[in-house]
Amino acid sequence: MDIFVVLLIYLEAVNLFTLAVYGVDKYLAKVHRERIPEAALLGLAAVGGAVGALAGMLLFRHKIRKRKFTVGVPAILVLEIAFFLCLFFVTAK
Repeated sequence: MDIFVVLLIYLEAVNLFTLAVYGVDKYLAKVHRERIPEAALLGLAAVGGAVGALAGMLLFRHKIRKRKFTVGVPAILVLEIAFFLCLFFVTAK
């Protein structure tokens, strides 16, 4: 299996999971239950889930007032795009 197929499957999985976690955290906030730590939410974005995190922020209107999310998640996304573009061009034959 090609490394890019594996990477694509990983990115799909981590982004869907991240989106779900943001949805769960928003639900927990609404029902006044114990929340998912912000470090975990940002950590999911940092391990490849920035698209899912951004989608969760917009879809659930979650963490949109917190500067570390409104600036941090898009910054992580830009870094991830740059990393994967570099990876693609370095390994392209």
